[in-house]
Amino acid sequence: MIYHLFQYLDKTFDIPGAGMFNYISFRTALAFITALLIATVFGKKIISLLQKKQIGETIRNLDLEGQLSKKGTPTMGGIIIILSILIPTLLFADLTNIYIILMLITTVWMGAIGFLDDYIKVFKKNKDGLNGKFKIVGQVGLGLIVGLTMWLSPDIVIRENIEVKGSENRIEEVIYSGQDVKSTKSTIPFIKNNNLDYAGAFRWLGDKAQTYGWILFVLVAIFIVTAVSNGANLTDGLDGLATGSSAIMGVTLGILAYVSGNINYAGYLNIMYIPGTGELLIFAGAFIGATIGFLWYNSFPAQVFMGDTGSLMLGGIIAVFAIAIRKELLIPILCGVFLAESLSVIFQVGYFKLTKRKYGEGRRIFKMTPLHHHYQKAGNAGIQAIIQKPIIPIPESKIVVRFWIVGMILAAVAVITLKIR
Repeated sequence: MIYHLFQYLDKTFDIPGAGMFNYISFRTALAFITALLIATVFGKKIISLLQKKQIGETIRNLDLEGQLSKKGTPTMGGIIIILSILIPTLLFADLTNIYIILMLITTVWMGAIGFLDDYIKVFKKNKDGLNGKFKIVGQVGLGLIVGLTMWLSPDIVIRENIEVKGSENRIEEVIYSGQDVKSTKSTIPFIKNNNLDYAGAFRWLGDKAQTYGWILFVLVAIFIVTAVSNGANLTDGLDGLATGSSAIMGVTLGILAYVSGNINYAGYLNIMYIPGTGELLIFAGAFIGATIGFLWYNSFPAQVFMGDTGSLMLGGIIAVFAIAIRKELLIPILCGVFLAESLSVIFQVGYFKLTKRKYGEGRRIFKMTPLHHHYQKAGNAGIQAIIQKPIIPIPESKIVVRFWIVGMILAAVAVITLKIR
């Protein structure tokens, strides 16, 4: 809103300084600072309100060190993150930008699903929360909205990078096609010509290939939104783990959005240029400020938990952001922490069921899942059980920091894949 106001003042009255709001970097800094202040200053008041309403976390005894001390800690703190993202974005972003509109819808949509889940747990005293089927329907619905918008909106276009080769087959420069086009192309890591066309899988259909390519793109969008939001939800089990991991991913996505939306940097990196995605940097600034600000209260020992209100929303934002900048195929790398947490649960459940059918008794790969609890729990499982070498429980704060470090390494790999191919 302030952005549009200063745009008007600059064009109409030529007020000195109003032109600063034309710079993405300036507005990103403002969004980051504002989100950080909202999360830290007003976050304390929201936590106090949650305490007064006795909105505390219900803890199951899983025989984990320090677990029972968390009982009664305020939950639904994701409200702090939501407000800290929405307010700066509404103030400093171009609200006519289709990508910003998509991110605002994602924030509210996934935040609402998570809020409903937490509300049922806290106020209805139903520990299972929102029925899993309704969660999936909500996630699939958002993926469908995002995929169809990417397909049908005339404002979502790309300019494909074209290599111009000189002597000895070396690349002399990268040029772009003369016009923006609708395209089913995305960026694929580690491949020399790093544009993957979903429609390429349907070349044999001739003129219908593009349509079926978009249908495949929509299905991929649905899968990614569902998978990443659930992955973030599973990761939110230790103080600050999901928050810090999301902040790292937000920084990476902001970098990718900026270079994809700037034709000069896109040309240097030899990646497709996506007009309008540079504006997403303002949203990324608010996202990073909100998560870091929330970490002020969510770091060990946590004064507040984000609940599903926050975790589902963070995962949804990361997924949709990656899809918007055509970097969704980088998600297995960028969101490697979320992926490991999800796979640990899938493998554990699958192996338990398989061994129960085969031996009459279920066996485990990990001592406990999601993965972060494996390092928290005493005892042995899987290979440790065979060699009788139990893993010594690791303090919660150390597990979180080590997962952050892994997340940073994966984020760096995700960025450098733009040149390593």
